[in-house]
Amino acid sequence: MSDQILTVKEVAEFLKVNERTIYRLAIEKKVPAFRVGSSWRFRKGELDGWIKAQEEKPDPESQ
Repeated sequence: MSDQILTVKEVAEFLKVNERTIYRLAIEKKVPAFRVGSSWRFRKGELDGWIKAQEEKPDPESQ
């Protein structure tokens, strides 16, 4: 598991989404994140695991 720590901007670029989306997911605890002071941070390894779990979720439209 990677110990690399990413910022909101880096995660947004990595996932190809807006920074606001990352903030919302972090606040709603829908993505693994932690705070350092007032800033959100993300562990790359945990993010990779979260992405894999998202890929494995069944598509609600196909049920």
